[in-house]
Amino acid sequence: MKIGIASDHRGVELKSRLTQLLQSLECDVQDFGPFEAQSVDYPDFAAQVAREVSNGRINRGILICGTGIGMCIAANKFAGVRAAPCHDSVTAEYSRMHNDANIICLSADQLSDQLADQVIRIWLKTPFEEGRHARRLQKIADLEREVGNNFCEHKDSAPPTHGS
Repeated sequence: MKIGIASDHRGVELKSRLTQLLQSLECDVQDFGPFEAQSVDYPDFAAQVAREVSNGRINRGILICGTGIGMCIAANKFAGVRAAPCHDSVTAEYSRMHNDANIICLSADQLSDQLADQVIRIWLKTPFEEGRHARRLQKIADLEREVGNNFCEHKDSAPPTHGS
Protein backbone atom coordinates (compact mmCIF):
# COMPACT_ATOMS: atom_id res chain seq x y z
CA MET A 1 0.00 0.00 0.00
CA LYS A 2 1.28 3.46 -0.95
CA ILE A 3 0.84 5.94 1.87
CA GLY A 4 1.60 9.65 1.90
CA ILE A 5 2.36 11.31 5.20
CA ALA A 6 2.75 14.97 6.15
CA SER A 7 2.45 17.20 9.17
CA ASP A 8 2.83 20.72 10.34
CA HIS A 9 5.67 21.77 12.65
CA ARG A 10 3.88 20.36 15.71
CA GLY A 11 3.60 16.91 14.14
CA VAL A 12 7.15 16.42 12.83
CA GLU A 13 8.20 14.08 15.64
CA LEU A 14 5.06 11.92 15.44
CA LYS A 15 5.33 11.84 11.65
CA SER A 16 8.87 10.51 11.89
CA ARG A 17 7.83 7.78 14.34
CA LEU A 18 4.82 6.76 12.27
CA THR A 19 6.92 6.63 9.10
CA GLN A 20 9.13 4.05 10.80
CA LEU A 21 6.07 2.08 11.92
CA LEU A 22 4.62 2.12 8.41
CA GLN A 23 7.89 0.95 6.89
CA SER A 24 8.06 -1.90 9.42
CA LEU A 25 4.56 -2.88 8.23
CA GLU A 26 5.94 -2.96 4.66
CA CYS A 27 4.03 0.08 3.47
CA ASP A 28 5.49 2.19 0.66
CA VAL A 29 5.71 5.58 2.43
CA GLN A 30 6.16 8.95 0.79
CA ASP A 31 7.00 11.69 3.30
CA PHE A 32 5.82 15.11 2.13
CA GLY A 33 7.43 16.95 5.04
CA PRO A 34 8.16 19.11 6.78
CA PHE A 35 11.42 17.72 8.05
CA GLU A 36 12.17 20.31 10.74
CA ALA A 37 10.06 21.77 13.53
CA GLN A 38 10.10 25.34 12.17
CA SER A 39 6.67 26.94 11.88
CA VAL A 40 4.83 26.08 8.66
CA ASP A 41 1.29 26.46 7.34
CA TYR A 42 -0.55 23.12 7.57
CA PRO A 43 -2.76 23.64 4.47
CA ASP A 44 0.35 23.53 2.26
CA PHE A 45 1.23 20.05 3.50
CA ALA A 46 -2.33 18.75 3.67
CA ALA A 47 -2.80 19.75 0.03
CA GLN A 48 0.22 17.77 -1.12
CA VAL A 49 -1.05 14.50 0.36
CA ALA A 50 -4.71 15.13 -0.50
CA ARG A 51 -3.82 15.93 -4.12
CA GLU A 52 -1.95 12.62 -4.45
CA VAL A 53 -4.86 10.67 -2.93
CA SER A 54 -7.35 12.53 -5.12
CA ASN A 55 -5.32 11.73 -8.25
CA GLY A 56 -4.88 8.08 -7.26
CA ARG A 57 -1.10 8.26 -7.08
CA ILE A 58 -1.16 7.06 -3.47
CA ASN A 59 -3.74 4.84 -1.77
CA ARG A 60 -4.06 6.58 1.56
CA GLY A 61 -2.73 9.50 3.54
CA ILE A 62 -1.82 10.39 7.09
CA LEU A 63 -1.88 14.03 8.18
CA ILE A 64 -0.76 15.34 11.56
CA CYS A 65 -1.14 18.75 13.16
CA GLY A 66 -1.79 20.00 16.68
CA THR A 67 -5.39 18.77 16.75
CA GLY A 68 -5.79 17.05 13.37
CA ILE A 69 -8.75 19.29 12.61
CA GLY A 70 -7.07 21.89 10.39
CA MET A 71 -5.42 19.21 8.26
CA CYS A 72 -8.78 17.47 7.92
CA ILE A 73 -10.56 20.61 6.78
CA ALA A 74 -7.89 21.33 4.17
CA ALA A 75 -7.70 17.75 2.86
CA ASN A 76 -11.46 17.45 2.40
CA LYS A 77 -11.39 20.23 -0.19
CA PHE A 78 -10.05 17.72 -2.75
CA ALA A 79 -12.33 15.57 -4.88
CA GLY A 80 -12.59 12.00 -3.71
CA VAL A 81 -10.82 12.63 -0.43
CA ARG A 82 -12.53 11.33 2.67
CA ALA A 83 -10.36 12.63 5.51
CA ALA A 84 -11.35 11.86 9.09
CA PRO A 85 -9.93 13.16 12.36
CA CYS A 86 -9.33 10.11 14.55
CA HIS A 87 -8.40 10.28 18.20
CA ASP A 88 -8.96 6.70 19.38
CA SER A 89 -9.38 3.14 18.14
CA VAL A 90 -13.16 3.51 17.68
CA THR A 91 -12.98 6.57 15.42
CA ALA A 92 -10.17 4.94 13.43
CA GLU A 93 -12.14 1.74 12.92
CA TYR A 94 -15.42 3.41 12.02
CA SER A 95 -13.76 5.93 9.71
CA ARG A 96 -12.76 2.94 7.58
CA MET A 97 -15.78 0.65 8.08
CA HIS A 98 -18.48 3.23 7.48
CA ASN A 99 -16.76 6.08 5.62
CA ASP A 100 -13.95 4.36 3.70
CA ALA A 101 -11.67 7.17 4.92
CA ASN A 102 -8.62 7.43 2.70
CA ILE A 103 -6.87 10.03 4.86
CA ILE A 104 -6.57 9.91 8.62
CA CYS A 105 -5.88 13.12 10.52
CA LEU A 106 -4.15 12.86 13.87
CA SER A 107 -3.46 15.16 16.80
CA ALA A 108 0.20 15.54 17.68
CA ASP A 109 -0.83 17.17 20.96
CA GLN A 110 -3.45 14.65 22.12
CA LEU A 111 -2.18 11.17 21.15
CA SER A 112 0.41 9.21 23.08
CA ASP A 113 2.90 7.25 20.99
CA GLN A 114 1.22 3.97 21.96
CA LEU A 115 -2.27 5.21 21.06
CA ALA A 116 -1.07 6.71 17.76
CA ASP A 117 0.47 3.34 16.80
CA GLN A 118 -2.74 1.52 17.75
CA VAL A 119 -4.91 3.96 15.79
CA ILE A 120 -2.76 3.60 12.67
CA ARG A 121 -2.69 -0.21 12.85
CA ILE A 122 -6.49 -0.36 13.20
CA TRP A 123 -7.01 2.16 10.40
CA LEU A 124 -4.74 0.22 8.03
CA LYS A 125 -6.30 -3.19 8.64
CA THR A 126 -10.00 -2.25 8.81
CA PRO A 127 -11.91 -2.88 5.57
CA PHE A 128 -14.81 -0.83 4.24
CA GLU A 129 -18.13 -2.59 4.95
CA GLU A 130 -19.84 -1.40 1.74
CA GLY A 131 -23.63 -2.06 1.71
CA ARG A 132 -25.62 0.89 3.01
CA HIS A 133 -22.38 2.77 3.59
CA ALA A 134 -21.51 2.64 -0.12
CA ARG A 135 -24.88 4.23 -0.91
CA ARG A 136 -24.13 7.04 1.52
CA LEU A 137 -20.65 7.62 0.10
CA GLN A 138 -22.20 7.82 -3.36
CA LYS A 139 -24.48 10.57 -2.09
CA ILE A 140 -21.44 12.42 -0.74
CA ALA A 141 -19.71 12.04 -4.13
CA ASP A 142 -22.84 13.39 -5.83
CA LEU A 143 -22.80 16.41 -3.51
CA GLU A 144 -19.13 16.92 -4.26
CA ARG A 145 -19.87 17.03 -8.00
CA GLU A 146 -22.85 19.33 -7.48
CA VAL A 147 -20.81 21.77 -5.42
CA GLY A 148 -17.96 21.59 -7.93
CA ASN A 149 -20.31 22.33 -10.82
CA ASN A 150 -21.91 25.25 -9.00
CA PHE A 151 -18.71 26.78 -7.72
CA CYS A 152 -18.41 30.47 -8.41
CA GLU A 153 -15.45 32.64 -7.62
CA HIS A 154 -15.88 35.70 -5.51
CA LYS A 155 -14.38 38.97 -6.68
CA ASP A 156 -12.53 39.17 -3.40
CA SER A 157 -10.31 36.14 -2.92
CA ALA A 158 -9.61 36.93 0.72
CA PRO A 159 -11.05 34.53 3.27
CA PRO A 160 -14.22 35.64 5.06
CA THR A 161 -13.75 37.57 8.26
CA HIS A 162 -15.75 36.84 11.36
CA GLY A 163 -16.81 39.64 13.68
CA SER A 164 -15.35 43.10 13.72
